[in-house]
Amino acid sequence: MDGVLLLDKPSGLSSNAALQRARRAFDAEKAGHTGTLDPLASGLLPICFGEATKFARFLLDAEKRYIASVRFGITTTTQDAEGDVVDTRAVLIGRDEVEAALPTFTGELQQVPPAHSALKFEGRKYYEYAREGIAIPLQPRNVRIERFILLDWVPPVATLDVVCSKGTYVRALASDLGAALGCGAHLAGLRRVATGGFDLAAATTLEALERSAPGARDALLMPVDCLIETLPRLEMDGQDAARLRQGQPVAAPRLPGLEFRAYDPEGRLLGIVRREAQALVPERMARMAATPPVAEHQR
Repeated sequence: MDGVLLLDKPSGLSSNAALQRARRAFDAEKAGHTGTLDPLASGLLPICFGEATKFARFLLDAEKRYIASVRFGITTTTQDAEGDVVDTRAVLIGRDEVEAALPTFTGELQQVPPAHSALKFEGRKYYEYAREGIAIPLQPRNVRIERFILLDWVPPVATLDVVCSKGTYVRALASDLGAALGCGAHLAGLRRVATGGFDLAAATTLEALERSAPGARDALLMPVDCLIETLPRLEMDGQDAARLRQGQPVAAPRLPGLEFRAYDPEGRLLGIVRREAQALVPERMARMAATPPVAEHQR
């Protein structure tokens, strides 16, 4: 079982719980998701099966787009709707004030991650310290916000369109925005609508997946190489394909680029190869038996 499933994760379910239900639906031995969504959040959760797990980093590192609901006037312990209320303030701002503040949070930022997160300090997760009431240093991290625009304003809730780099905490962004506007805020809802070139419109729900017939279910899987379509494609001859499969280098083509996705003469994905001087060396190879001929995937 090799391929990629675009899943529309429901709110209230952890990413791992959604992954396990999808894995059972396909009776798959090996599966992994490509970027955790908090239980509160819903939306696009690509799941990799079999050989696709070898190339999941391309989605883990990709930009992500969210539609976020930010509730002003209330701050919480977790910076989202699942936490306990810390403070309540009057919301005296309007649409203009919200829109004027958003450019401050675009571009390269130093973001302090939430205390209730899965990042680790001295071998333990942040949220473990937070639940015990232990204060630890929260180290700022570099993130990039490509888009942060107001879609709707129904006081005291703003609906925002966010495009951000990996590692960005949208709930921290919501909290920081509320602090900047002087009334506090928390993330009331979050839906991921795109990541790495994939769109939520192409995703399926768990309910639809679990009630579908085996043939229809298998048809939902996208080919393994859909994860690496941003890399230039190389067609290898039989001899070079055999050498790469054996872990041996081959002559590099006169083409720009450092990484390539390589295919054998039958159109089967060999894997990712990397340029080193005048040679191509295997970087991450697919198992031959699990990679039938695939065409260029159109999204």
